[in-house]
Amino acid sequence: MKTRILLAESNFLVREGMKALLQQQSSFEVLATVENMDDMLRFVQINQVDVLIIDHTTIEFGVACIRQAKAFSPSVQVLSISEPKTKREIAQAIELGVTSYLLKDCGREEIIEAIEATAKGEKFFCGKIVDGIMASPDEVSPLELQAIACDGVKISSREIEIIQLVAEGMTNKEIADRLFLSTHTVTTHRKNIMSKLGVNNTAGLVLYAIRNQIIQPNKFLFNTVN
Repeated sequence: MKTRILLAESNFLVREGMKALLQQQSSFEVLATVENMDDMLRFVQINQVDVLIIDHTTIEFGVACIRQAKAFSPSVQVLSISEPKTKREIAQAIELGVTSYLLKDCGREEIIEAIEATAKGEKFFCGKIVDGIMASPDEVSPLELQAIACDGVKISSREIEIIQLVAEGMTNKEIADRLFLSTHTVTTHRKNIMSKLGVNNTAGLVLYAIRNQIIQPNKFLFNTVN
């Protein structure tokens, strides 16, 4: 079954460029594109949408429309793609119902993988978002940190694969080749995983994998750190 997508973007060039990208993927179906909040809310009320891709930061939409969209269609997953924002603004969007968050300078493969993960209800944040969140935790309140880290201990099947391969001593490029991903996507996954688990190096990932029986203690190496 195809992932049914509603694209909510006020900028014509961005909207059409994103639509063209999505239509290249046989597993995606772009149901419609909308330019403002009213059209977006009307559409999600009467149509089954799997993933709402939105730049909620523009004047035509606004952060409040995320909660409204979720109220009209609780099953819809929300992927926000915006210009860079502060941690406070990112935290607010997540608290209101954003599942995943990318920046508009993210590449094609990262966008596609983010949509695939979001459609499954998995959280996906681009590397720059993760870097920004992790940089200075004292800049936001505990409530905002909790919002950013919500469901932080839920590890997807893809993330478990990557943890296993990291723990076995594979480099990012080797993991990318094994899983048919780009090296950049693997790097982003590792940042996401470390953010969720609260670790900052390969050793921390290995210890997590052992404690949670993802790997056996005799199956890891500490000789490769990316």
